[in-house]
Amino acid sequence: HLVFHAAPVPLGPSPARTSKNMTLHITSAARGHRLFAAAASLALLALTACGPAPQATGINDPHEAANRKVHGFNRAVDRAILRPASKAYAILPQPVERGVANFADNLDTPGDVVNNLLQGRVGPAAQNTLRFATNTIFGIGGLFDTAGALGLPGVETDFGETLHVWGAGEGAYVEVPLLGPSTTRDAAGTLVDLVTNPVSLALPQPEANVSTVAKAASRLGDRARYSETVDSVLYESADSYAQLRLLYLQNRRFELGQTDGSAQDGAASADDGFVDPYEDPYGQ
Repeated sequence: HLVFHAAPVPLGPSPARTSKNMTLHITSAARGHRLFAAAASLALLALTACGPAPQATGINDPHEAANRKVHGFNRAVDRAILRPASKAYAILPQPVERGVANFADNLDTPGDVVNNLLQGRVGPAAQNTLRFATNTIFGIGGLFDTAGALGLPGVETDFGETLHVWGAGEGAYVEVPLLGPSTTRDAAGTLVDLVTNPVSLALPQPEANVSTVAKAASRLGDRARYSETVDSVLYESADSYAQLRLLYLQNRRFELGQTDGSAQDGAASADDGFVDPYEDPYGQ
């Protein structure tokens, strides 16, 4: 009789193969970490290599005809909706309006922190982070500006300024429906800020809508606060479109440090004081 002995079949990988696989995984992970570190270093190098944005002078408005049509639409919306709604909103007690405005500003602070970091400004990022934590914890979710009372003001910014820091030019002047005056660079920045808002991304629905409602209410309060100035420009100036364009460009360039308030750039007046009455009514 012939007897056949079957060789034992291993039920799993051999110790040698397991050790080899573990070595490969560790090597791959290390290579991945090195690639990530290299990519991050290149990104940081590219960011630091960005030069300042070119100095904006004069008025670049190649789309004036289309912009004037949008301006007419925005004026109609303001006359029919925003101005009456702001007057009704102004009936609320001042502490309530102030609380809503504080709450809305606090919700914007995480976005400011992100843009501070993208601009390479660590100090303002740390200051805004501390301010957000202080107002959220001790200011009852931001209803009270506790940080401001402690001498910790906010450092407001946006992705339009981030693009400016990265070297993007101002671009053409545009007037955006419902949002008002802007430039091609700042319009793109506003879109990015809306889509990537950290608070809206972190909160589930419908809680995320609270941020939108608070900001809208805050804008109405600002429209009521600057009512005389806004009305004088929109409804009493000879050319409200040209006046609005001038005010926006001079104020925005001043915010970005591109002008000292002189009339040398053709879009500013030293006597205007760089007060932009449209910053809040149109959400800029």
